[in-house]
Amino acid sequence: MAGKIVNIGEQRFDRIIEEDKFYIDKTGFIKEWWEYGSTVTLITRPRRFGKTLNMSMLECFFSNKYANRGDLFEGLSIWKEKASSGAYKYRELQGTFPVIFLSFANIKAEKYADMEYKITKAIADLYGQNSYLLESSLLSENDKKYFKSIQPGISGAVAAGAVNSLANFMHSYYGKDVIILVDEYDTPMQEAWLSGYWDEAAGFFSGFFNSTFKTNPYLCRGLITGITRISKESIFSDLNNLDIITTTSDEYATSFGFTEEEVFAALEGAGLGSEKQGVKEWYDGFTFGSHTDIYNPWSIASFIGKKGKYKPYWTNTSGNGLVSSLIRKGTPAIKQTMEELLRGKSFEAMLDEQIVYSQLDGSANAVWSLLLAAGYLKVCDLKYTDGQKRAVYALALTNMEVGMMFEDMVREWFGGNAESAYNDFIKALLIDDVEAMNEFMNKVALHSFSSFDVAQGVSDDDAPERFYHGFVLGLMVELSGKYEITSNRESGFGRYDVLLKPIDKDKGNAYIIEFKVYKAYKEKTLGETLANAHAQIEEKKYEAALISEGFKPERIRKYGFAFKGKECLIG
Repeated sequence: MAGKIVNIGEQRFDRIIEEDKFYIDKTGFIKEWWEYGSTVTLITRPRRFGKTLNMSMLECFFSNKYANRGDLFEGLSIWKEKASSGAYKYRELQGTFPVIFLSFANIKAEKYADMEYKITKAIADLYGQNSYLLESSLLSENDKKYFKSIQPGISGAVAAGAVNSLANFMHSYYGKDVIILVDEYDTPMQEAWLSGYWDEAAGFFSGFFNSTFKTNPYLCRGLITGITRISKESIFSDLNNLDIITTTSDEYATSFGFTEEEVFAALEGAGLGSEKQGVKEWYDGFTFGSHTDIYNPWSIASFIGKKGKYKPYWTNTSGNGLVSSLIRKGTPAIKQTMEELLRGKSFEAMLDEQIVYSQLDGSANAVWSLLLAAGYLKVCDLKYTDGQKRAVYALALTNMEVGMMFEDMVREWFGGNAESAYNDFIKALLIDDVEAMNEFMNKVALHSFSSFDVAQGVSDDDAPERFYHGFVLGLMVELSGKYEITSNRESGFGRYDVLLKPIDKDKGNAYIIEFKVYKAYKEKTLGETLANAHAQIEEKKYEAALISEGFKPERIRKYGFAFKGKECLIG
């Protein structure tokens, strides 16, 4: 690896090899995939984990477009594989199959019609790359007419069967079944859910995958990659020959991502061997199956390419919109769990690795399943209940890089015009400026309520609590390193909403904050709601925990926050 140029983001295997760029040998994946023998395989891995590069590697190895290109694999593990007879068994396979390689990585659209058009263009481009088939006498005139009709803008029904038809044409031309590779299959599905046309997209892809992989007599092998395992009922309902490999599966555990041994060797080769511990703290933590200490390739390549500069490389790339939306709109319980995660703690959950998008608005476990698949959570422990029937996962944030991403995500929730108001509110809180607190807090609430309560089925009573827990996360992020922030904890005779205490106990005040929502049947004014908040603080003796730690009563500030719609009164 010494002296090799790191080409961050290059996803074409042939270019990396031809230009002798930084590459960690993953050609063992070719052998593993081929020998498992599954007709169709779905492999899910987080983004930037080498899925597209591995697909390109498979294309370069198997496709007859790369016939006589064994030079691309010389010196790599697959080229050294021998059969029991002593022959180099895999060298005979290189460049001998017709291969269809289709990527949905760029299929992102806010409307279904735009998504459908982009898919038809990708398929039309695929036909264009194989236009040599039109020169064959093996295709009938009707076949050629159909071939030429595959253009951007064809109907969804035609597009759904177009890859099947192309496989037919290639089989006729080469007299051999076809390998079909579909990369980033779930990118358009995530966009469909975010943009509100899930049912239409699911209908198209159900037909597409059925035609491409289920009812395709010209298929030799199929491989599908993505980030999530979308529920079989959504788009794979007819695909009963699908072998599903997720992040909790042992198969292909080291084929995507870098092992610690590979990372440390690469650091040594780049003259960065002294940074091993720092790299481990920042970028280690991914677990695939029973294999721990997996590193994100994007972060490691970026770290080496930037000569050892620590930054959140992976989490600063695109693709966090869905995660941010789910947590921002999530239930109070989801936000409370995020508080624990940002404190470095773990939690337990029963997960279903099939992502059912219709459940994401209401099921915490569906959200955690998505975050685990996406690489933001790691499995710390696994146990079984109900006589080994149900798996219970202990989950935590994957590493320091992911923790920083979530902190930045929380800051963005209070972005726009509310960002300065939020920071000004915190400053006003710390100097006990109640008038300024009211002014700034009302600006923050006006901006942020719409962000925290837009999930379907959120009641007027639930919306303030969603905002409250998002607000607490904001406090945790902004005051990190200066204050310890806890919420909904036992103290005295009850539970306080928020408690802030300085990490340096000899400096600064401690704060107790009680949130109350105006109830018309029990309070005439917002002022009465505020008074009830203070009454609860006193009645429940919330200051007991602080006094027991040595805080004098005069250093304990007690605030009530009363909400009525988007209006807030603090005192």
